[in-house]
Amino acid sequence: MSHACTPPTLDRRRSCIVAALLAALLPWLGGAPQATAQRPGEPAKVIVEAVADRTSYLPGEVARLALRAVVEDGWHIQSNTPSFEYLIPTEAVFTVGGGLSPGEVLYPPHEMWQSSFEAEPLAVYDGEVVFLTTVAIPTTHPAGDVTVSSTLFYQACDERICLRPTEATYEMAISVGAAGEEQLPELFAAAQAALDGAVAPPSGGSPGAGAGWTMPARAPGLAWMLVLGVLGGLILNLMPCVLPVLSLKVFGLVGSAGKGDLYVRTGALATTAGILFSFWILAVGVIALRGAGQAVGWGIQFQNPVFVALLAVIVVLFSLNLWGLFEIPMPGVLRGVGPGSGLAGHFASGLFATLMAPPCSAPFLGTAVGFGLSQPAWTTLAIFTAVGVGMSLPYLVLALRPGAVRLLPRPGAWMETLRGVLGFLLAGAAIWLLFVLAAQLAPVTLALVQAGLLTIGLFAWLMHRSRSEQPRRAWLPRVAALGMVLASVAVLLIASRADGNAEREAGGGRLAWTPFDRAAAEARAAGGELVFVDVTADWCATCKVNERVVLESAPVVEAFERLGVVPMKADWTNRDDAIAAYLADFGRYAIPFYVLYRPGREPHVFGELLTRGSVLEVLEESALPASSVAQELGPAP
Repeated sequence: MSHACTPPTLDRRRSCIVAALLAALLPWLGGAPQATAQRPGEPAKVIVEAVADRTSYLPGEVARLALRAVVEDGWHIQSNTPSFEYLIPTEAVFTVGGGLSPGEVLYPPHEMWQSSFEAEPLAVYDGEVVFLTTVAIPTTHPAGDVTVSSTLFYQACDERICLRPTEATYEMAISVGAAGEEQLPELFAAAQAALDGAVAPPSGGSPGAGAGWTMPARAPGLAWMLVLGVLGGLILNLMPCVLPVLSLKVFGLVGSAGKGDLYVRTGALATTAGILFSFWILAVGVIALRGAGQAVGWGIQFQNPVFVALLAVIVVLFSLNLWGLFEIPMPGVLRGVGPGSGLAGHFASGLFATLMAPPCSAPFLGTAVGFGLSQPAWTTLAIFTAVGVGMSLPYLVLALRPGAVRLLPRPGAWMETLRGVLGFLLAGAAIWLLFVLAAQLAPVTLALVQAGLLTIGLFAWLMHRSRSEQPRRAWLPRVAALGMVLASVAVLLIASRADGNAEREAGGGRLAWTPFDRAAAEARAAGGELVFVDVTADWCATCKVNERVVLESAPVVEAFERLGVVPMKADWTNRDDAIAAYLADFGRYAIPFYVLYRPGREPHVFGELLTRGSVLEVLEESALPASSVAQELGPAP
């Protein structure tokens, strides 16, 4: 088992070696991260309540305030002085109105909790926890009510996962004027007795302003996740979603081999800038959605049919251009994505590569992005930056060694043939995008989108014919260009009518898939059955590869049938907040995601890329009784 916020077995010495990566990526990200407010409908693992020790106070008296937190059974929150730097500390913040300031916050002593993933015990709070502070009321303070806002910043964890850092706030008022009666003396007496001299650093400010929420610049957990993000971004270049765009860049590099090192270097840097800019836009978007209480995840923009249709239009236009049907009468920013591009074109190719990347998940990518989406805003931005840096590494290497372009074949007539082949590669990407739209739009609406794309091709053909006609008609290319623009807009308007297939079949393939039902999966596992859950989507290329190559293969299907494994499929092609919440409970925000429910044991979570051997091994081991597994493993150390 592992916490979502940390790697299961973290090598701190290795993490310290790479800690400098954080400073390199984020020298300009100052300030403290903000915890996220509790989302409506999200199960609360911690309930807070604030109280005062008297019903009212005379001017000149000292008010004692308590923030009482009750942690749900089976869960805990970290101590305000956690065992390791990468853990999120619990922080209590009191804000008092009327010009008054609270004193130091007194934290109770923590308990040491032994987890299954860390050899050393962790300092945690569980059950009922009380945080104390005082407010000195000046003798000149006028009578009246004084508002008090008490906020607890924390991250709730259990043996299996950690939820995202969050906050819980309780508002109340204390009355100043007359001598009041004592209230809840047992609570304050017990809290004072439990303190035993444990005093925390001052925290009278607002969150992020002296409230103790400054992440150490060399936090090993974050540094290691940044490394995983870079590796995942690098591998992303080899995934089928990005390869068509990468092929365009290769073609452009061949054409630029004779233009000098400066041209190659600036083009590579412009492409890198486009990739990083795109990842920053994605990061800001998911941060904004998360702040609005929306479900977030890697690739969720592909749940929007208008976005998918826009990509289909762009891909079709690029294909037609590569086939020589028109000379791209598009805005200059987009004009250079193909071969022979300028700086704006190189920048746009970086944008396009990033737009095509989210449907694919590479090794290490899901872990890094899942960590980033569960953390405060600045950490999310750091992780997305790391993924962008990884995806840009080939171009950064080329910027450092531009002479490497001369190793490519010299330009020649063969480039026209390659140009046509690359056009067909992009046309294949358009077919895949239409496959995604088929799961989002009704058949009639999809047919209209396809007709719109065909109309774009018709006007491109007319533009091509107009160049060879004698006498030439000057107005025809303009009409054709206008027709292409209008047809593109029409495709987007049609796609915005998301009247899609509400009823989607969970089945298909050789396995008898049943629709996902979390309660049913847990109940069937409790009843002695193995339940395999596949969270997938039609826009997730990695999901489809795993399903075709591994899950639908004869050995795996035979094992499912022989061991009585119940296959359940959760379809995330279209937005589904229940599936998003299910992923978040496992600390995941990206797909593919696979989990096997096992009787008498914790669920087993698979990696993003499946192999037949790994799936069969886990299935066979999970089919054994829990007692047999314990005997094979021997007594716990």
